[in-house]
Amino acid sequence: MQRIPAPLLVVVTVVLWAAAFPAIRVGLETMSPVALSFFRLAMASAVLCIAARMAGAHLPRRADLAQIALCGATGMAAYQLLLNVGERQVQAGTASVIIATAPVYSLIIASVLLGERLPPRRWWGLAIAMLGSCAVAVSANGRLSFQPAAIAVLLAALVQGMYHAAQRPLLSRYTPLETATYAMVAGALMLVPTLPWSLHSAASASARSWIAVVALAIGPSALGFVAWAGAVARMEVSRPALALYAVPVVAIGVSWAWLGEHPKPVTILAGGVALIGVAVGTLKRPTAAGSAVVLDEALDVGLVLVALSEQPDPQELRQ
Repeated sequence: MQRIPAPLLVVVTVVLWAAAFPAIRVGLETMSPVALSFFRLAMASAVLCIAARMAGAHLPRRADLAQIALCGATGMAAYQLLLNVGERQVQAGTASVIIATAPVYSLIIASVLLGERLPPRRWWGLAIAMLGSCAVAVSANGRLSFQPAAIAVLLAALVQGMYHAAQRPLLSRYTPLETATYAMVAGALMLVPTLPWSLHSAASASARSWIAVVALAIGPSALGFVAWAGAVARMEVSRPALALYAVPVVAIGVSWAWLGEHPKPVTILAGGVALIGVAVGTLKRPTAAGSAVVLDEALDVGLVLVALSEQPDPQELRQ
């Protein structure tokens, strides 16, 4: 990993995370949302456990198990189920734009539950982002109408925002790799009761769907995370973080080339409004010294890594 240029790792991460949205659509062709969720989380857990072990990770403290369970329930189990249900009818690019608004909900949760004060500019940004994301949700079929499947994706963004807020206490005691591994395993365990239905669905799944599931587990859920961790450890904070805004754009491009999905003009317009709102709500203004714009809230998975990339090693915290 150290021999790979950091900018290349960022590109790899963005492409992997963007490709996850069309890959989900492929997996859902012959597999149920529940089965796709379970097998993706189970496989990704196995890969991340191996990576965490190689990195010298430790078992979590018993006192943190409840917080880890909350992270697994929101950011893994519920998120995967809701996103998969939504993508049965919602285009991959549209889903990626809605999910990109997850930082908005993280800020709101941090303000309401954690007592963090937000300046007026951020509230304006949050309002714009929520308006745009809702517009994307109700225009998923190219015209303004109520779309239950798109609402499921919107709820997936909401629980992802809850996950970002819930994992913040853990990130002060564990490395990002450890935290993600704990949450992934917890999410997979929570879906174990669905195993009978998952196996029934998987038995009739096509090879194409199975390849998509394996690719999702190894690519976006495992290698993407490891690549991102390697990138933020060797780059300035702002550069890799801002690259995350390219994920919806790349997802739309990949979906267009792979699945032939053409986003509707109204969806593109609404998505642009949503992303502008996210940027206004989460970006800091440049300092008087002219420093680069940086993200000051660890709200996305990658943003959390950025915020903690220079924190002390958890092994030192345990001493």
